[in-house]
Amino acid sequence: MNSSSKLQGKTAFVTGGSRGIGAAIVRRLASDGATVAFSYQNSADTAYALVREIEAAGGRAIAVRADAADAAAVTTAIDDAAKEFGAIDILVNNAGVLRLGDVSQLSLEDFDQTVAVNVRAVFVATKAAVAHMKTGGRVINIGSTNAERMPFAGGAAYAMSKSALKGLVQGLARDLGPRGITVNNVQPGPVDTDMNPDHTDFAKTLYGMMALPRYAKGEEIAGMVTYLASEEAGFVTGASLNIDGGFAA
Repeated sequence: MNSSSKLQGKTAFVTGGSRGIGAAIVRRLASDGATVAFSYQNSADTAYALVREIEAAGGRAIAVRADAADAAAVTTAIDDAAKEFGAIDILVNNAGVLRLGDVSQLSLEDFDQTVAVNVRAVFVATKAAVAHMKTGGRVINIGSTNAERMPFAGGAAYAMSKSALKGLVQGLARDLGPRGITVNNVQPGPVDTDMNPDHTDFAKTLYGMMALPRYAKGEEIAGMVTYLASEEAGFVTGASLNIDGGFAA
């Protein structure tokens, strides 16, 4: 694990941090010096393996079980992390769900879960975290390039949920700017993870829609997150930043 000290002394909370993009973000924050708490829902073994990996590399991390759709559980997890660490400097809202189906097929339950996890949980976690933030705090959401472009059928609810984050971020940036806290979205395109591997037939259909015909690596998304978490990004707020290989170009 490469390491730097640009986030030394900072504490971070990452929702949905045990796998995929979330785990890449947890690793990068820790390698840049932050102490990291992250939530998981079901993958306890994976979560605690990540904690051990970070500790073996000289970092500090804790894993907390919390369903992103459970507002009380998310709030308690963040409050407990703040109590243990003394503050929360960085919040990364990474937890998300993908429910696909056209309007005649998608159930109301799937629609409601999409909103609960992809939108409501972001507001809940932000509300909890900023209560523990000081000047220089960072709120970073993992949105999606599908907020800008949805080129196939069945993604209406998902695209809607990620588009909602744009308005939420712009409003929260106004609310929290006077406190010196920045709020931004990172909007990935296709990313190679165990849930969305880059070698499937579906992946091949996406290559033709992109300026760079490949999937991103989780580490590339994490790099943008740690930039927004750093002092270098102190004048960036209210932004939704694509990292999508030109998918929305």
